[in-house]
Amino acid sequence: MPTRIAIVEDDTQTRANLERLIRATPGFECAGAYPSGEAALEGLGRRPPDVVLMDINLPGMSGVECTRQLKTLFPRVEIVMLTVYDDSDRIFQALQMGASGYLLKRATADEIVEAIQTVVRGGAPMSSYIARKVVHSFRHPGPARASEGLSKRETDVLAYVAQGYTNKEIAHTLGLSVETVRAYLKTIYTKLHVHSRTQAAMKFRP
Repeated sequence: MPTRIAIVEDDTQTRANLERLIRATPGFECAGAYPSGEAALEGLGRRPPDVVLMDINLPGMSGVECTRQLKTLFPRVEIVMLTVYDDSDRIFQALQMGASGYLLKRATADEIVEAIQTVVRGGAPMSSYIARKVVHSFRHPGPARASEGLSKRETDVLAYVAQGYTNKEIAHTLGLSVETVRAYLKTIYTKLHVHSRTQAAMKFRP
């Protein structure tokens, strides 16, 4: 089955370029290209894609808010933010809302394809600066241990997620199959009431 990718981008030329790239890449299928968050929420309701490339700076509804709503509707959809600048505050907000990573719009075609493949494998494409900001948030936990209520194995999986391990790496480390890791993650998301790896990791308390 091809990986279905949707594009949410208000710039006509950028949107067309991304659509051409998706259609030209073996194993990828374009699931729609939308000029706004509102149009995406309406169009994607019929059949959710596997991955969404989401512009942060959208007219009307912001890319961050669209990400929040999409992850509420479709928790399994992976969202990669697109931005012109390394705008750390908005990127971090998007990660908190459930985005899996981000790309600068000046990224090459190969970098875009690699980022999509990375999120499909369970990774999170982002710069070291943003990654450090995410790690910093882990070091300032809230008053409650949100990870309480998880089984020992679920806690082990979540601990590796918080360290940035991909599903494949977690499976190798714990002697599990990738499908088993995905099943654990699904249960973890349900128990923690989250919709993404980043949200789950932010609730981990060692």
